[in-house]
Amino acid sequence: MRILYPDIHPYKEQMLDVGDGHSIYIEESGNAEGLPVLFVHGGPGGGTSNAQRSFFNPEKYRIILFDQRGCGRSQPHASVKNNTSWDLVADIERIREALGIEEFIVFGGSWGATLALIYAQAHPDRVR
Repeated sequence: MRILYPDIHPYKEQMLDVGDGHSIYIEESGNAEGLPVLFVHGGPGGGTSNAQRSFFNPEKYRIILFDQRGCGRSQPHASVKNNTSWDLVADIERIREALGIEEFIVFGGSWGATLALIYAQAHPDRVR
């Protein structure tokens, strides 16, 4: 029984300036024309990993991972300045807009699940 999909590599990586002195790391993998799904990592203080792409069928989904403010490859590293739940919700909305996505699935683990729910409550018309 297969639990996770095979490891894949991103086809696009970028830094997005979200203001307040922060730039966040974003990557896309899977099917560029597929159903967009945003993975929201745990933490606070965590970051994304290659294994998190494996939660999703790469033939079906446009897989989007990002490192939250102060985490992973985002800059400045370990910064808590201007780094509240509402800043992170605004960042998710900026990601959606920057990638030209009308609506997407938000999926998270641990703290990421909480943040995904907060985003969905704040932007119910933008989630599937």
